[in-house]
Amino acid sequence: MTDPNWTFTARLAGVLALLAPGFAFTETDREADESAMRNAYFGELHVHTNLSFDAFTFGLRATPDDAYRYGKGEAIKHPFGYPIRLRGEPLDFVAVTDHAEYLGVAIALADPGSELGNHPLGKKMQTGKLMERMGVYLALRADRPSGQSAPMLDAAKIIRSGWQQTIDAAERHNDPGRFTTLVAYEYSSAPGGANLHRNVIFASADVPEIPFSAMDSPNPEALWNWLDQQRAKGIEALAIPHNSNWSQGKMFERTNWAGEPIDAAYAEQRLRNEPLVEITQIKGTSETHPALSPNDEWADFEIWRNSKSVPGSPSLVEGAKTGAYVRDALRAGLEMEQETGANPYRFGFIGSSDSHNAAAPVEEDQYFGKDRAIPQPMPEWGASGLAGVWAEENTRQSIYAALRRKETFATSGPRIRVRFFAGYEYADDLPKRRDAAQLAYAGGVSMGGELAVRGASSPKFLVWAARDPQGVWLQRAQIVKGWIDSSGKSQERVFDVGCSDGVLPDPKTHRCPDNGAKVNLNDCSTTLDKGDVELRTVWRDPTFDPAQRSFYYARVLQNPTCRWTTWDAIAEGVEPAPEMAATIQERAWSSPIWMAPADG
Repeated sequence: MTDPNWTFTARLAGVLALLAPGFAFTETDREADESAMRNAYFGELHVHTNLSFDAFTFGLRATPDDAYRYGKGEAIKHPFGYPIRLRGEPLDFVAVTDHAEYLGVAIALADPGSELGNHPLGKKMQTGKLMERMGVYLALRADRPSGQSAPMLDAAKIIRSGWQQTIDAAERHNDPGRFTTLVAYEYSSAPGGANLHRNVIFASADVPEIPFSAMDSPNPEALWNWLDQQRAKGIEALAIPHNSNWSQGKMFERTNWAGEPIDAAYAEQRLRNEPLVEITQIKGTSETHPALSPNDEWADFEIWRNSKSVPGSPSLVEGAKTGAYVRDALRAGLEMEQETGANPYRFGFIGSSDSHNAAAPVEEDQYFGKDRAIPQPMPEWGASGLAGVWAEENTRQSIYAALRRKETFATSGPRIRVRFFAGYEYADDLPKRRDAAQLAYAGGVSMGGELAVRGASSPKFLVWAARDPQGVWLQRAQIVKGWIDSSGKSQERVFDVGCSDGVLPDPKTHRCPDNGAKVNLNDCSTTLDKGDVELRTVWRDPTFDPAQRSFYYARVLQNPTCRWTTWDAIAEGVEPAPEMAATIQERAWSSPIWMAPADG
């Protein structure tokens, strides 16, 4: 299947087709007659290869071809020499996202025979000493905010060559219907050490000659302007912010880059170019923080607490800040919309790894770290995450369309599938119907959408989740709600809506009882008679107010399992890292659904 020509007519036709009802519910056994339905596909939208300056400097030599081979289930070599391979099924789609800044330049500096081999920085790169290479990395990283290259380092030709290698590898491995590759790169702005990075994902192989980087401008609004300019030329792409937890509160600010109030034009441009956010990855989960969500018992999940990524670098994490976490941004968007009618933070969710090993280390029992710079992985690094989409087929056109319409979900690593709908036409027995998804599409909206409020009663929410076939069982399904109260301030609440083992949530606390699933820390075996293969339910919000602006998203939790640090400790015969939890409760998040009050 060839890539779509993203003209206005083609885009409009595609959107109309995707909005049409008639897609039946996907059962866990994926029977043969389900080929016409939207299926769950899992992928990686954030992985680095030797073309990234930092990854090469840290010792990675694997190429974009290797990253795609790993995604397809093949074995590749870890920087320390041993083979790494997914134990679970191959991924369905992968985007290699090497840093645009100095793309491919480290390889050239390390090659004495290249045109950059005689540069003073090249001599340091060629010593083979990690600290010398790290000095080059830190020197060039310091150049990014200024937009000026190091003296006598003319990198434009090398960057263009590295970008062509990225495109060529994606074209070689794209296999419509079986394995999808997406041409992509990372825009790596970090003013004052605050992470404002974005992964830029293209709809096709029709891409610009050179990527827009933080060397062009550290201002993300300039990136959006560039994306709009490309779109006017027929080149379609979107950007995905990541690691807002490292942004010092700058990722989701209440003002624009110039410090001015956010207006409708800003909100529309940001939504047009950033419809998604990466909610979880190796460097921590950015859903929320216990200090921001004190009534959420599960808010303290894989929170990054280390203040610095590189010794001597600026502080990246300064506790829980507004503007640094996804749920807080969703709430801020409601407040802005209440005040000005503009909401820049209507984004869907994905997860990905940010691996600098050309491979996603998302399986806890065979975790191999983020990169080679530190021989022993930092305990706070997590084995996370994956992006999920609901799409008609495994092709660039369908995968990208799902990303664009936000029918996406994130997982902390397992292949948990989750669907989330809202509508007024749903029967109470909808979860039991074989055609539940078809009826859900026809009578409401799916994750990523907006539902207009009708009357005074709450709509019904359909939550469906299925466990990873190779993972443990599901414990509970939850709905996270955010809303604007009568004073104009945002609030939040977590409801358990589906309990495992045939139990119902308490009608007063809206919590499931603990199902008693345990983990044996001597060998990481888990309870076999607790938990469900699937959780399906229809729920109505008992606190619903039709006048309130609100959002809802689903969160699904597995039974507890060993964290990778415990698996490693058992293998080495030592005690687990005392600062980290011995177990982890893996999870998945759906994209939100927003409620539009009748008055607006």
